[in-house]
Amino acid sequence: MTAVQGTAVDVPTEDGTADAYLAHPDDGQAHPAVLFYMDAFGLRPHLRSMADRLAGAGYTVLVPNVFYRHGRAPVVELPEFIDAASHPGLFAHLNPMIRGLTPELSMRDAGAWLRWLATCPAAADGPVAVTGYCMGARLSLLTAGTYPARVAAAAGFHGGHLATEEPDSPHLVAGNVTAELYFGHADEDPSLPPEQIARLEEALTGAGVRHRCEVYAGARHGYTQADTDVYDREAAERHWAALLDLLERTFRPGRSGAPGDRER
Repeated sequence: MTAVQGTAVDVPTEDGTADAYLAHPDDGQAHPAVLFYMDAFGLRPHLRSMADRLAGAGYTVLVPNVFYRHGRAPVVELPEFIDAASHPGLFAHLNPMIRGLTPELSMRDAGAWLRWLATCPAAADGPVAVTGYCMGARLSLLTAGTYPARVAAAAGFHGGHLATEEPDSPHLVAGNVTAELYFGHADEDPSLPPEQIARLEEALTGAGVRHRCEVYAGARHGYTQADTDVYDREAAERHWAALLDLLERTFRPGRSGAPGDRER
């Protein structure tokens, strides 16, 4: 792993200014960019450490505070360790923010994140990859479908409500996606029941999207988050292997499906 530089940055959007975290190799070079979507608990030390690990593998990583309309991170006061007992109090504040971040607003913001990365000296020219966690997995899929010319790969881990029966369900963008997708579903996740997993798979397959969807046996919703009581080290390491494999294949020069090689 290479040395990493992490800094707080501000990103202008159509609705204000969002705080964000930027991590990249500390070598003065431009590296392939990854847009990293937070979970509901938001931009905090654990997510910064995840961004640092990703940057150490050779990527420039932007983690925006998608709740910036409600303040700078931490938008809500978080305990050092998030357990089930703390959920009611936290989600009393978080749920209105989650519901308020509509697909329209979140994709307007996605345009801002992508524009910022396009001018960031630490980010290489060309398409980006996207990864997201919990609610961020929905944003990852929506971004791939809304900005297909800018997104070469997208991943989502322990995502919920990916393929609902609502008219704005994320899976309905499948027909617009040109990126390769990967989803690592949590096995024990009431927010993504088997019927939604099947509906997502059917939509991606029917649209001809290059993808892989896997269910992580025994893993609970939030399994990558080491500052919570649902963290599963084995599942989290599996997620890292899958994500880094996707990124390596996406950005490795000369590989089929790599930016610059795709004509779809």
